[in-house]
Amino acid sequence: MIFIIEDDQNFANCLARYVGDEKFKIFTNVVDAVHEIDAELPKLIFLDVLLTGPDGFTLLHELASYPDTAKIPIVIVSSLDFHGADLSIYGVVGILNKDTLTPKEVQKYVQRYSN
Repeated sequence: MIFIIEDDQNFANCLARYVGDEKFKIFTNVVDAVHEIDAELPKLIFLDVLLTGPDGFTLLHELASYPDTAKIPIVIVSSLDFHGADLSIYGVVGILNKDTLTPKEVQKYVQRYSN
């Protein structure tokens, strides 16, 4: 299962199309995502960090706090500039820019982490 945590429903739907045939769930906020993560660990998370309510940075910190969730690969999808930032301590395996990402970039992560 792939989790897409994005508060812009249209953009979340685009990401979901790029995910392809893999099973996915879309969450518009961190609280709902955390409840579902407690029930089922995703294989991969695409995460917007600027969310209403608790933001993506809060989720990164929370997931890194537990051994089982710290291993979940996370791809940040944001318009923020993370150039030079090392977020690997939080399980971040990639950063995609919302303004320039392509379906192929999303599919690269899906193929790498969903098997």
